Amino acid sequence: MPDPVLELRGLNKSFGALTATSNLSLTVMPGEIHALIGPNGAGKTTLIQQIYGALKPDSGQVFLNGRDLTGLSVPERVRAGIGRSFQISNVLMDFTVLENGMIAEAALRRQSFRFLRPAFSDSNLIKGASAILDRVGLLDRAHLPVGDLAHGDRRMLELALALAASPSLLLLDEPMAGAGPDEGQRMTEIIEALRGTVAILLIEHDMDAVFRLADRLTVLVEGSVIAAGTVAEISQNQAVKSAYLGDGD
Repeated sequence: MPDPVLELRGLNKSFGALTATSNLSLTVMPGEIHALIGPNGAGKTTLIQQIYGALKPDSGQVFLNGRDLTGLSVPERVRAGIGRSFQISNVLMDFTVLENGMIAEAALRRQSFRFLRPAFSDSNLIKGASAILDRVGLLDRAHLPVGDLAHGDRRMLELALALAASPSLLLLDEPMAGAGPDEGQRMTEIIEALRGTVAILLIEHDMDAVFRLADRLTVLVEGSVIAAGTVAEISQNQAVKSAYLGDGD
């Protein structure tokens, strides 16, 4: 059996009297889509922040490909192989779609982007950025200002930028948030196409998308894991039905 890409061991995080993460352990295996679900306030985004390095756990450890990342900063974790799509879109609104891709490509090449306008004529950066955009179907909108994109297309761009560095682990925090039905369907198809190419930890409230995408699920309630397993196992778990999915479903 392969070693996990992500392994969390006994993470604890409290804010005063509020326990956000309680002795939480889980694994994400190579190429799998692992969904993290639970009611609002369950601690899902707080957990993502601990994995990404924006928050430090009070105790416990975060491992990526066997390497202990617990004491590392966000940039160090990104360089180690963690990519993230944020709950709120995090792209450069004053630049074009292509320019966003070129900035990501320049970062991959560790090129200076001190002089933006001259760099935007670099044919190598244009070629790399075009490949980034083509992966999520945005190449035909490359020259549009990001501010003119539909919300779903901005989320697609954010996903493309997260994928640009070929991360070992991709953290997706509600990628369908604010998307319409067609946009949500398109995002689901793109994430599904990533299965087997990158390990994904997914937070998403659209349960139809979760049940379609997830190879395994972990269910959080009040910062604790109450169940983990396949879609079939979770959908039949009485504790999950009572706490989250609803007894009538």
